[in-house]
Amino acid sequence: RLRREAAEYYQGHRVPERMEEALNTLFPLCPGDLYGELANYFSKFSKAPVICKLVGRKVLDEVCQPTLEVEIYCTVKNYEERICSIVIASHSQIPENALPETIEADEKERNDSVHTAVEWVNESLNTMLRDLESTDQCQADKILGEYFANKVEEKKEIQRREEEEAAKFTPAPASLPPTPVPKQKRGGKPAKKVVEENPIPPAEPAEPVLCGSLAIGGTSLAIAKAGATISHVPLYLYIALLKHDQESPKEMTLPLPMVTLLNCEKNLPTKLKLVKEVMLIPPIELSLKQGIARILDIQKEMTRLLEPSGKMPGPQADSKKGKAQSSGKKALPPPLKRISHLGCLTTGHDNLEQLLLLMQTACKNIGLELGTDMYLAINCAAHELMDYDKGKYEILTGTFKSPDEMVAMYVEMIDNFPFIIALIDPLRKEDREQWSSICCALGSKCYLIAEDAATHISRLKTDQNINIAMCSGVVLKYINQTKVSDLIELTGILDGQRHITILGSPDGESLDESLVDLAVGLGARFLKLGGLSRGERVAKYNRLLAIEEELAANGTLREAKLEFIGFAGESQSEEQLPDVLPAPEQD
Repeated sequence: RLRREAAEYYQGHRVPERMEEALNTLFPLCPGDLYGELANYFSKFSKAPVICKLVGRKVLDEVCQPTLEVEIYCTVKNYEERICSIVIASHSQIPENALPETIEADEKERNDSVHTAVEWVNESLNTMLRDLESTDQCQADKILGEYFANKVEEKKEIQRREEEEAAKFTPAPASLPPTPVPKQKRGGKPAKKVVEENPIPPAEPAEPVLCGSLAIGGTSLAIAKAGATISHVPLYLYIALLKHDQESPKEMTLPLPMVTLLNCEKNLPTKLKLVKEVMLIPPIELSLKQGIARILDIQKEMTRLLEPSGKMPGPQADSKKGKAQSSGKKALPPPLKRISHLGCLTTGHDNLEQLLLLMQTACKNIGLELGTDMYLAINCAAHELMDYDKGKYEILTGTFKSPDEMVAMYVEMIDNFPFIIALIDPLRKEDREQWSSICCALGSKCYLIAEDAATHISRLKTDQNINIAMCSGVVLKYINQTKVSDLIELTGILDGQRHITILGSPDGESLDESLVDLAVGLGARFLKLGGLSRGERVAKYNRLLAIEEELAANGTLREAKLEFIGFAGESQSEEQLPDVLPAPEQD
């Protein structure tokens, strides 16, 4: 009876038929590993791997702040296997000059959020995603999105109840008599009209981050990485297939790196506040390997120039200033050779010209020229400069400019220093009128990029439009509840609206390299990873170099293009830059 049932079972699954096919196929080949070939042959008939377990745990990022790691286990051919893990980068919006109590409160909130995220992964999400195919990214992200939406509604309901309870014990305010309006005396002089300047738009309130939201982004990315592993393709190609409806791209372009060379901290005693980061962009004619090598040469020379014994370029101080400096009455020079958490040199300057002259000197000393052999991008982080009492930006210590004056200043800057081809956050996101002005004035010469406005991806998209001021492109960061499907949808909209996409590294990085694969797969124009120091940053540059080598070997690497957007033109066509960006000599 058992033999008969076994025969029916195997025949029902066509085992004898497929065994005969396998033996007939493999016999002429006489493979060295017969059973290995049989295993390979029958593996295509096995069930698709499904998720059987998620594991979340608390780990530390590059600045020793807690963040989340997510591991994916799948049932593969009846066995439980660990497929992959990811560490999602943490992100803090606390400014550099924050008060100690603010920093302490942020650290407590971050700890609570990671603790909650670990619970979500190990409990609710572990149950909800069990038995789902690891390659079904769309369904996984739908489940994650619905779970997060329910958590948001739960939070709102709790807040509503708390407000109702608080209202029961709050006495109603006593009604006050109307304030009498003073009458003008007969024959008196009319009151002077106070002419007020146009008030600046108030800062938009920061979007609250739901405690535990890291679990959503971490799980989505982990499932994407598991799907790539199961499919035996690199993560960047897997992301590209998801974006292009499983159609494999014939060619792929690497994003150009924006490599941070200097971090000009705004809390240093030096005067210049306008510049937060100075970044190098290699010419498109160089391979990534050649571009990185050239940037390293500039970094070494810059380090040498910033040595205490090195001569700082710039106008020499007069004798009186020299005496004051030697007597200790002037502020000490900025700390030298200090590496910031961004993986770059930390320094400060008293004005923009001094900084740019230093950059030109460093390049000239090694036989390079800015504007031909290397280009600059500047992160202004203007949202950190606004003095809301004055309604103006503090660009230098004690020097303030209105939003309209900022636009005029940037136009003059790009005219004087055309080797600056990108400005990040030159204005606050609320100054939409001035964003339009600066784009019309400089859009055909320089990328005007929004980073602070794109911190929360959920605010960016309304229907099929991007809810952001006029700009050349946005910096997207994979943080909190961001899902892989969100990035795919959003970059598709950006592509259709002639915006460029820059994928940016958050403040707290880890050794996880998935961000680079995301940037390549999504077709980002630039990749902003920080500097060429610190292992967490260098690991990502190494991953980008490995992808370049792989694409070149496969013959699928396409040369990148730099194209500015002429906002002022009626046709709004993109202008290529053969005249602006001449080809340098190859290294």
